Amino acid sequence: MYSDNGRNFVGAERALDEMVQLLASREHNDVVSKALADQGIKWNFIPPYSPHWGGKWESAVRSVKLHLRRVIGTNVLTFEQMHTLLSQIESVVNSRPLCAASDTEIAYLSPAHFLIGRTYTAVPEDGYLQIPTNRLSYWQHVQAMLQGFWKRWHQEYLTSLQQRPKWTTKLPNIAIGNLVLIKDSNAPPSAWLLGRVTQVFTGADGLVIAVQVLTKSGQVTRPITKIAALPGSETEFQGGRDVEEPIVI
Repeated sequence: MYSDNGRNFVGAERALDEMVQLLASREHNDVVSKALADQGIKWNFIPPYSPHWGGKWESAVRSVKLHLRRVIGTNVLTFEQMHTLLSQIESVVNSRPLCAASDTEIAYLSPAHFLIGRTYTAVPEDGYLQIPTNRLSYWQHVQAMLQGFWKRWHQEYLTSLQQRPKWTTKLPNIAIGNLVLIKDSNAPPSAWLLGRVTQVFTGADGLVIAVQVLTKSGQVTRPITKIAALPGSETEFQGGRDVEEPIVI
């Protein structure tokens, strides 16, 4: 386990050490207690005041904190409201598709698959963003903040999947069979609209400018500015795509 050098983490590591020693010092007939003592936890700390050592996890923390501050603003939340909001934001962030998974029964992999073995599900709520705060109940107020977080964060994530480098950098064209995310600003939290490209439309320069996508609700046509291609598991984990592959999007 890796983390920064926060006092709460240092204290947790000390408490876990004491727990392991306690469990190891007694005879256990209970299988679960014995397994906890045998497994233990090794905790590795990054240096103090060096969040850049955290890399990917610090980037995710920063992204969440940035949008969380924006949606909460000057509101003062109760413990229950804050706990509910953070739990729902955790679900949203861990629902994001990481890559296409053509070699499995599921269409894509998300952090949720590694945590609970399946995707997160959420019941869609009514839209509360346009309703004045003083007309909302406690629950509706929390849902309005969640919807505001989702609206900002998921657009940022989709943009990160579709980088727009200068014309000196070559990127592969969208191709038939690619799994893509369709940008939809009206999608409820944790709802990712995925589809498989069935047809491409090219411009005079031979580059793809629009695609036809098969979704669970039927065929739709979108310009490439409204879709984001998911990287394949082979691209991510088996050495990447050939850099000489033509053409730019």
